[in-house]
Amino acid sequence: MPGIAPEVYTSMGLLPSEYELIVELMGRHPSLTEVGMFSVMWSEHCGYKYSRPILAYFRQYREAMEGAGLENAGVVSLGDGLGVTMKVESHNHPSAVEPYQGAATGVGGIIRDILTMGARPIAGLNSLRFGTLRGGVEPDEVQSRNRYLFERVVAGIAGYGNCVGVPTVAGEVSFHPRYSGNPLVNAMCVGIVPLDSITTAAAAGPGNPVLYLGSSTGRDGIHGATFASDALGEDSASRRPNVQIGDPFAEKQLIEATLEALATGAVVAIQDMGAAGITCSTIEMSSKGSVGMDIDLDRVPVREQDMGAYEIMLSESQERMLAVVRAGREPEVIDIFQRWRLHAVVIGQVTAEPRVVIRHRGAIEAELDPKLLTDHCPVYTTEIQEPERFAQRGQWVASAEPLADPLQDLCRLMAYPDIAYKRWVFEQYDQQVQTQTRAAFTSGGAAVLCPRGTRKGIALTLGGNARQVYADPYQGSLGAVAAAARTVACTGARPIAVTDGLNFGNPQLPPVYWQFERSVKGIADAANALGTPVISGNVSFYNQSDLGEILPTPLIGMLGVIEDYGRAVPSSPSEPGSIYCVSVPRKPTRANGLGASAYLAERGEDEGKPEPVDLEGEARLIEFLVQAAEMGALESAHGESDGGLLVAVARMALQSGFGAMVKLSDTQPSTLFGEFPGRVLVTGNTDALEPQARSAGLQWEEIGMLTHEELFKLETPGGSWYVPMNTVRDAYEGAIGRAMGR
Repeated sequence: MPGIAPEVYTSMGLLPSEYELIVELMGRHPSLTEVGMFSVMWSEHCGYKYSRPILAYFRQYREAMEGAGLENAGVVSLGDGLGVTMKVESHNHPSAVEPYQGAATGVGGIIRDILTMGARPIAGLNSLRFGTLRGGVEPDEVQSRNRYLFERVVAGIAGYGNCVGVPTVAGEVSFHPRYSGNPLVNAMCVGIVPLDSITTAAAAGPGNPVLYLGSSTGRDGIHGATFASDALGEDSASRRPNVQIGDPFAEKQLIEATLEALATGAVVAIQDMGAAGITCSTIEMSSKGSVGMDIDLDRVPVREQDMGAYEIMLSESQERMLAVVRAGREPEVIDIFQRWRLHAVVIGQVTAEPRVVIRHRGAIEAELDPKLLTDHCPVYTTEIQEPERFAQRGQWVASAEPLADPLQDLCRLMAYPDIAYKRWVFEQYDQQVQTQTRAAFTSGGAAVLCPRGTRKGIALTLGGNARQVYADPYQGSLGAVAAAARTVACTGARPIAVTDGLNFGNPQLPPVYWQFERSVKGIADAANALGTPVISGNVSFYNQSDLGEILPTPLIGMLGVIEDYGRAVPSSPSEPGSIYCVSVPRKPTRANGLGASAYLAERGEDEGKPEPVDLEGEARLIEFLVQAAEMGALESAHGESDGGLLVAVARMALQSGFGAMVKLSDTQPSTLFGEFPGRVLVTGNTDALEPQARSAGLQWEEIGMLTHEELFKLETPGGSWYVPMNTVRDAYEGAIGRAMGR
């Protein structure tokens, strides 16, 4: 067989050295279809070429790679015979060039990852990053594009999620110039599965039929995995054919048909045809099961009859699954999918010899050992180089100059897009479909769901602080895990597991690889210390465009379990009363809570490092919150995050519909707006809470109260200030709508 021309395989993303390795492994030159299969399976998106060595910091990932391999998503026990499965996935590049479909198919893909575990998807979350919206920060044409991407991405998530019947219950939106040209769209899905019904993706049983399930195959999404493994450039608009087209109604049918088919016991293994399409599912399922497959592409339902084998194997058309079914029981499965008006076709069979054979129009288009594509993907490392700015940031000293009009600063900060109320976003999402949502993110904090079949509740959050990770990747990532754990603990839930979305620039650049290594180490250390293992996740590299690379953006999806959902704690109280700050004791630092803070960012400044995280103290704070909720002593709990103490009180007051009065020692920026880990605002039974907090080695301080007055007041020994709550509310609730021209 003649060799493939260099311009052909390099256009697929393969290096000359990688093509030479393919020839060496196969003992011959590959066919066009085979080299296409290698190119997608060896892409960073599928092969994790640069990330695999660093991901070994995660204990469960390392054990899976050394053992039976990873499944589509992680599962943890909820109790009562039920498991929770969850995963986060990025769809960044597709959303940059076709924001509606890019975001929509990101939602559809992560739902199918959960579905292939045998779980019913019950909740969606998302984390979105865009360039700035406010005038004067970037050129008008850049901001216009940012607003367009923001609007269409949110519409895509809503359009798909609302139609498919999975509630979107929590998430976050953040803005920074470094995301202009390369928005981040990370979708998370959570499902419930009986622990005795978890399915696998490992094919088994020579002679068992292989079934193609779902929608037909088209030319959309070809080389989508390769597209996700390269930087965006001037030709990005021409990559629209690499973006898949979603059909949420077909996805809803696929969910119901799949769960019904799995309940029969006829299905041996099943996998979503996600990145790399039929290639990914046939290769990975065969490799995991140490078997082969003989596939006839003439049987694949296609939208265009002139599609070649290369196109069929690499298409990432949506709403498709591949299943191995017990021999003789395929009519049961076919009947179920046909009743749901979906394709169900036997396209091949499992073979004992570990070779995947692809036939099309009477010819063999590919014949190879699946483990060549899964186990022999080259692994690369880059020199780790700490940038000079890292040490310089550690020398920055926060200003101690008192603020002349602190509440004016508060109102400006409440209108800062990262902090401002995201009603414009979440009001487009159906948060209550399936009727298991007890508290969604309209009320702040984590979402709380009450799955059927148990009294236990689950709390969910997804987020991260890219400013802090950019300033200090290790401490910023520790802080992201600790903040997510605190957020779910504020509901009374015990944090138990993490899924992560790791979004970075070009891993071949030493400073970027340093960011990645330090960040993953921080997540791993925090997860181990808090007892919240990383059970699944995603890596997205090459997030850069002509406008530059993104901020390093690791995202933490945290799951917590509430023993009795009737004891779930809200984030704001129902009655006025005293507010207390319970916190982990800390040592003073140069930055004093203002390093990489929202307060500085709102002023156009980027200095200092985030505060160091005391993981042992965070564990004590979490235990305090969980026990206080179980005792019934906690009326409300609200974690501090962007903007610090005064912003947290203002949010608490706005959510509860009250005014606020805060008493502090001074009006230094760090006192009012410093961002310190390990701090939570609580209300409740003080006689029970204070002794419990102090016995846990936590600090306890009354910082003010919620009142019936329509005012926000600040009192210090040096003076007092007040502003109408309507002014605070208008700044907070109207900022995003105004930025979008609403």
